Order: sequence, then structure tokens, then C-alpha cells
Amino acid sequence: MTVKLLAVSAALIGMAVTGAVIPGICDEAARATPVGTAAAAPIQVAATSQQAAPDFTGINTWFNSKPLGIADLRGKVVLVDFWTYGCVNCVNTLPHVTDLYAKYKDKGLVVVGVHTPEFPFERSASNVQAALKRHGITYPVAQDNDSKTWNAYRNQYWPAQYIIDQSGKIVFQHEGEGAYDQIDRTVARLLNANS
Repeated sequence: MTVKLLAVSAALIGMAVTGAVIPGICDEAARATPVGTAAAAPIQVAATSQQAAPDFTGINTWFNSKPLGIADLRGKVVLVDFWTYGCVNCVNTLPHVTDLYAKYKDKGLVVVGVHTPEFPFERSASNVQAALKRHGITYPVAQDNDSKTWNAYRNQYWPAQYIIDQSGKIVFQHEGEGAYDQIDRTVARLLNANS
């Protein structure tokens, strides 16, 4: 082994052990809230500068709900969760999303899961229904087989969460796992602002 290869190997092992990130590879970590940011920071505004939330378009099937539109949800806080049941990272977020729904559904939160398949087998409505049952998902889920809602949001990641305020504007977005406390605080603040 050359000295250079040994140094690179040691650096990679050191980063893995300490949780450091490799720039350009671990983009999710780079997007995380910087260290030293106050926990009570104002609501994070999406990179879209509080753009109006796109509607749910091209939906093949709705589960646990009649078809919904963003206009129907005005006055509510909405969490749009892009996921697919074959994605391990998505499955890891589901307990947090279902807990958030249980905690705030009676206070004005609506969660809409947007199931956008990555692989052909994830297009099956019966497979999606089985996944909803398996994970105890009772909130509305839109089956977005043609990625039309995914594209309307310009989404690029599984999972991804978008929080929409009572006026229909996207005020927060997060890609990947984590940020559960920040999502909870954002929802709570929006709901308290309305009471």
C-alpha cells in the first residue's frame, strides 16, 4: 500500500468514526442546520422563498381520503411527505411522520403522503396499500406513479418533507432523514400562530 493510499484510508476511517462529512458527497449533512444555531430560530423558509405550494396533480389513486387539492386545505398546516415504500430512508422516517400526524391532526395538521415510485414494483396500488397497513399509515396518501406532483414540487429526493402554512405557502422543506425536532417545532409554531 502506498503512503498516499494509507493516508486516504485513514482519513476516510476517521471521518466515518467521527461523523465528519466529505464535501460534495454528503450533501444532506451539508444542508443541515449549522452548529450553534439557536433552537428557537425563526421558521426556516424554503429555498423557494415562500412560493405557493403546487397542487397534487396526476394522482393515480388516493388512499385513506377522497382526492385532495391544496386549495381545499387552506387554513390548515400541511406536511407533504414524498416517499416510496421500497426506500429504506423513507421507511425510517415513517414512524416520525405518523407520530407527528397523531400528535397534531386534531389541532389542524394535515399530512399528505405522496408515494412516488422509484422502481416498477412500487407502482402497484395493492403493494402501496399493503405498505400503508404494515406501517400504520392512516393519513391521506396520493399515488403519484407518473411523478407529476413530484415534478410540480421540483422534488429530487426520497424522502422529502414540505411544510405548507395556512395561506398555502411552502415555509419549510427538508430532504432525507432527520430534522424531526425542527419539523415538529415548525408545525407547532404554525399551529400556535393560528390559535
